[in-house]
Amino acid sequence: MAIRIRSRLSRRTILAAMLVAVAPPARAQAPLTVFAAASLKPPLDEIAAGWDGAVALSYGGSGTLARQVAAGAPADVVLLAATDWMDWLGAQGVLDGDPVAIASNRLVLAGPPDGAALPLETGAILARLGAAGRIAMGEPMSVPAGRYAQEALTTLGLWDVLAPRMLYAEDVRAALAYVARGDVPLGIVYGSDLAGSGVGIAAEFPADAHDPIRYPGATVAGGAEGARAFLDRVGASREVFARHGFAP
Repeated sequence: MAIRIRSRLSRRTILAAMLVAVAPPARAQAPLTVFAAASLKPPLDEIAAGWDGAVALSYGGSGTLARQVAAGAPADVVLLAATDWMDWLGAQGVLDGDPVAIASNRLVLAGPPDGAALPLETGAILARLGAAGRIAMGEPMSVPAGRYAQEALTTLGLWDVLAPRMLYAEDVRAALAYVARGDVPLGIVYGSDLAGSGVGIAAEFPADAHDPIRYPGATVAGGAEGARAFLDRVGASREVFARHGFAP
C-alpha cells in the first residue's frame, strides 16, 4: 500500500514539474504612460529612473498634450505647465480626481553665457538683436511659456515692437535649443531650463508681469494601476525639483 501511495505522489510531482516547464512566462506589467510639459524633463527623468517599475515619458507643449489626452491618447498621468490647460482637461471629464500642485518656475530672457546683462527695454533688446536677429519663444496658443512671455512683454510695453522679431517654437525646450545652438541671440524660457544648457541669463522678468507659473499634475480616468502612486511620488520630490532649478 505504501508503495502505491509513493508511486502516485511521484507521478503527481512529475506532472506538476511538467506543467511548470511548459507554462508561459508571467506577463510583464505595462509601463505607466506619463504625458508631461517639456520643461519638466530633467526632474521627471530622474524621478522615473528611481521608480519601482517601467515609466514611458512623453514630453511636449502643454496645450498639445492636453488636446491629445482629451482626444483619448493612452496617458495614465498628465503633468502640465499651466493650470488653465489642466482646468480645461477637467472640464472634458477625462481626469480621475482633482489636480495637485507639483512645482513653480520663473521666466527669463536667455542669451549667450558670456553676454552682458540686458535691460528689459525696447532699445537695448533691439540693439542686441541687430538687423536680423530674432527671439525664440514658445508658441503662445499651445505653449504656456510662450503665453507667459507674451503677457510679460505686453505688461512691460515691449510686445508690439518685438512681436515681428519672434521665432515660435513647439515647446520651451525647443526655444532654448535655438539659443544654445546660436541660431538666435535671445530666447524666453524658464529659469529651470538653463541648468546645464550652456546658456546664460540676459534678464529676469518681474514675477508680477505675468500669471504665476505653476505646474499641476493629475491622473487620467481609466489609467493604469499605480498612476496615483507615481503622481504622489512626483509631488513629494521637492528636493529633485529644487536641484533642477524649480521652486516649490
